[in-house]
Amino acid sequence: MSVTSQVYEAYSVINGNQQDGEATTIYNPSNLSEQVAVYHEVSSSAVEEAVQAAKRAQREWAALSGLQKGATLENMATKLEENKDEIATLASSEMGKPIKEMKGEVARGVQLLRYYAAEGSRSNGNVIPAANPQVHQYSKRVPLGVVGVITPWNFPVAIPIWKIAPALICGNAIVWKPAKQAAVTASKLMDVFQDVLPSGLINMLIGSGSKVGNTLLEEGNIDALSFTGSTETGMHAAATCASRNIKYQTEMGGKNVAVVLDDADLDQTVSAILSGSFTSAGQKCTASSRIVADKKIMPTLKEKLKTAVADLRVGEALDEQAFLGPVSSKDQYEKINEYISLAKKEANVVAETKTIVSDYEGHYIRPLIVDGMDANHTLAQEEVFGPFAVLLEAEDFDEAIEIANNTDYGLSASIFTNDLSRSHQFLERSEAGMVRVNLETAGVEYQAPFGGMKMSSSHTREQGQAALEFYSETKTCAIRHSF
Repeated sequence: MSVTSQVYEAYSVINGNQQDGEATTIYNPSNLSEQVAVYHEVSSSAVEEAVQAAKRAQREWAALSGLQKGATLENMATKLEENKDEIATLASSEMGKPIKEMKGEVARGVQLLRYYAAEGSRSNGNVIPAANPQVHQYSKRVPLGVVGVITPWNFPVAIPIWKIAPALICGNAIVWKPAKQAAVTASKLMDVFQDVLPSGLINMLIGSGSKVGNTLLEEGNIDALSFTGSTETGMHAAATCASRNIKYQTEMGGKNVAVVLDDADLDQTVSAILSGSFTSAGQKCTASSRIVADKKIMPTLKEKLKTAVADLRVGEALDEQAFLGPVSSKDQYEKINEYISLAKKEANVVAETKTIVSDYEGHYIRPLIVDGMDANHTLAQEEVFGPFAVLLEAEDFDEAIEIANNTDYGLSASIFTNDLSRSHQFLERSEAGMVRVNLETAGVEYQAPFGGMKMSSSHTREQGQAALEFYSETKTCAIRHSF
């Protein structure tokens, strides 16, 4: 199956103008012999130009009414929807996410833009009682200024938009550095939005994290930073921003758990585990990478997982029937296979997909579930970020919660049970920012707060109304009237 028929040229954009630079060829992870695109990488010197363009644009943008800003976001949503198939195909070709998933992600981008567009017509502050009856006192949200946005490759449309949309509606301008593995999709989004955006409002820089990313962090005259990526990089970003007194939010790693109790509906449970663990080839921070099961139900659960995982369809990104595609890159492929090699030496295979359905060489990895290690083993503690999960046994409900919380991370957690009392106990006792009952660990809706506890987050929240708190500051105003 040929994934793409033309080579796309991807450029950084500053003040509405494309920026030339050193060219890098991108090959299709579904078919390593097929060239998808060429992106042009800027140097760190582009950061200052982008920030200055953003500052100029921000002054005019912030002066618009909320309704005017909302109308622009609504136009962005329309443009994205008009180009949804082309964007989804290009993104799937660039980073290997199955086309069905990618179409859903683009649709979510449309929803996010429309959701935040509507914020332009909602209340922006509160009237506050004052001791003096001649004083009128109120609060309002005001823009931060220029926001740096650093995004990963695994959700190349949704994550940038769920940062950019609330930042814009709050009156900010953007300097956006996408991951290089998603640079092509980022460039296409900029192409689509250019007709409806004021020049300089969003400036997008294709470049390395060590050069462009660090320059933005360490030298860029920005007022805030929103980052999604690895814990190591996120901690560096947080420390750098804190040292410069720049407002920041970081969304980082996860080692998410699916707890299965002895009264769970196992057919429903297995379906949710497969989706949570293996869609996007497990390359998402909310993936179910640990499965903790009550010992009474473990034998039956193992058999059901073995049967279900064996028949998963691993195929090319544009294969409409594929449950998962290849992983995104050679680096990802090699890193995940190191964990798989360790698992096959030190653990027992519970379930593994039988075949890969493709005529081409690609970065394909067969989904794998293993057991036979304790909850402190490397495989049960480190984020693999691939189609891999460990199965751990618990004596009872209390031990299941103890194992579930036995991680440095705290992003998402699920429990599968028909017991209402134990469901509520889990929701209260789980050390995770997002907790769910009879639902997979992934899939939080765009209108709900997204974020984690412990080492998964800097303790702010994205999406929903919570995002507005990050992308604005509160100003308290008071005026004394003479009457």
